[in-house]
Amino acid sequence: MAQQTGYVNGSNLLVAIGGKAFGHCTQHTATFTTETTDVKVKPPMATSAAATGKFKSKRVTGLAVQVKCDGLQFHNESESGFKDLLGSWKQGASVTLILFERDHDETPYCSGNFIITSLEHSGPAGEDATYTATFDNNGDVTIDETKVDILAATV
Repeated sequence: MAQQTGYVNGSNLLVAIGGKAFGHCTQHTATFTTETTDVKVKPPMATSAAATGKFKSKRVTGLAVQVKCDGLQFHNESESGFKDLLGSWKQGASVTLILFERDHDETPYCSGNFIITSLEHSGPAGEDATYTATFDNNGDVTIDETKVDILAATV
């Protein structure tokens, strides 16, 4: 495959659950958050009262990943769709998610166990039925930032 240049095509960034890509996915969002706590200490006694404690430090206490996927409901879905998600949600167990660039699912840039924290199904009159799934990490997530733009490195 030739080296890619320019912008990354979002259609080539995929999410898979249990080894099957989300079928008829219209978009996904991965949010990487940092949990912090404020650290504020009393200044030394020799410090002027006017200069005490106005600024505080932060300490990282945790990291979290949330993935949201939107898709169109499709009859006879061959990949992972609303039907599979509903079944997984009903079990209440962790599911394995991987985020990867098309044709490179063996080298995901993000993978781990996630809990389906919400599953929304919408069926407006005269329009395509859609679904939205939200996943929050359940334990450690493997992140390999070198795999984010793998096609640019391919020669």
